[in-house]
Amino acid sequence: MRQKIVRLALVGGVVFLALLLLLATCGGGPGDGGTRDGAAPGTARPVLPGAGPVTRLTVPPQYTTDRGWEIIGASPDVAVSHATGLLAYLERPDANRYRLRTVDTATGELGWRGRAWRPPDTLNYPKLATVTKGDRQFFVTWSYGKAGDGLSPASTFLSLDLYDVTNGNRRRVEVPWSGAPDVHTTGPDIVISDAEANSTLVDPVTGEVSELSADELEYPKGCGACEQLTEVHGQAAEGLLLGGAREFWVRGGWFSRNVAPKGADRGSGVVTSVTPAQVLAKWTPARKTGRATTHELWAVHDAATGEVLTSVECHKPAIKPGHHPQAVLSPSGDYLIAGNLAFDLAAKKGHCFEDEDGAARLTLATVTDDGIAYGAENARDALEALSGGGLPVSMDFAGWTTDRLARDVRLPETETTGVGVFRWTDRKDRTRLIGYPRAR
Repeated sequence: MRQKIVRLALVGGVVFLALLLLLATCGGGPGDGGTRDGAAPGTARPVLPGAGPVTRLTVPPQYTTDRGWEIIGASPDVAVSHATGLLAYLERPDANRYRLRTVDTATGELGWRGRAWRPPDTLNYPKLATVTKGDRQFFVTWSYGKAGDGLSPASTFLSLDLYDVTNGNRRRVEVPWSGAPDVHTTGPDIVISDAEANSTLVDPVTGEVSELSADELEYPKGCGACEQLTEVHGQAAEGLLLGGAREFWVRGGWFSRNVAPKGADRGSGVVTSVTPAQVLAKWTPARKTGRATTHELWAVHDAATGEVLTSVECHKPAIKPGHHPQAVLSPSGDYLIAGNLAFDLAAKKGHCFEDEDGAARLTLATVTDDGIAYGAENARDALEALSGGGLPVSMDFAGWTTDRLARDVRLPETETTGVGVFRWTDRKDRTRLIGYPRAR
């Protein structure tokens, strides 16, 4: 009888522990209830083994695969807060709802998570980015679609959710919008444009919405090209960053003609990409140099003043690309890459990777604070390089040298807190994110 009681007690203890584990893994967590979406960091780790063994991919030699963290079922987009070391991603609790989650990249511990919500477009993951204004930083998600009550015609709008990076507190902003929106999150405000000259600004701190129409843009005097194909490219500290068929300017601030790089045609500047602090622009060399027909001059401008930080010449492509490469900054902001261009902003030097015949066969996609960039030869763009296209390479800013990596090497999509974040798709078609620390 005594042995039977002991066995029952042991069974009861096992059941009790199993229930505790179930509650910790599947139960309510920060953001699942109450009046706020953010709370203390979660302790449940249903798919994060933490700093232990994870799936081993073939990666560049700068990283170790002996330990790390892993997320199963992540969104196509992720966002990183280098200030806090948090990475944000979206998960899909059911067919029509999404939830923002965070992970501490240094430890693999889950951070705060948001409450699940239904976006206007339920078929696709909302877009995700980071925006900074002053000393406040936010993860922002947005989705565009229709809403209606069945009694009146459905209206289209852009739904944005702004999450304070530090605690996950959420603010929702809905902006009526007609046509596919162009959303810029380089800050300080979120800029929504119609890919032309009309725009709406959303203050991420207050949620205040303001509109700016094309007739309020204040074109620079004497710039006829500014009024042709006018486009909103984002925002600088003093105002909107705008560009025309040629030349660009900041509303209420500087004008490209007055900050042209040395050796450039002052009336030829075109914005190609924007970061929170820089503008990457393409210029035509001055005719007197004799290189105007064969080369382009690429310059990195300070977004606040327009000052040229560094520049480099490249051959013109044989075929005009459909879109310009997007600029990518290292976490510290010391290095910038874009396609076959690389800039050491601290040393004020630039480099164009091209063959002797002018062909640009290298595309850079990721750059780290250690002065190492990753990309691929013969890849059409950074997205293809990160997806495994082309021949993977690494580039060292110390000597502008490149090294070919093994054909099956996966490239990090980003790096922060000394951890590279890699993406792959398993046999069940689930997207996985893996964090591997740098090898010591």
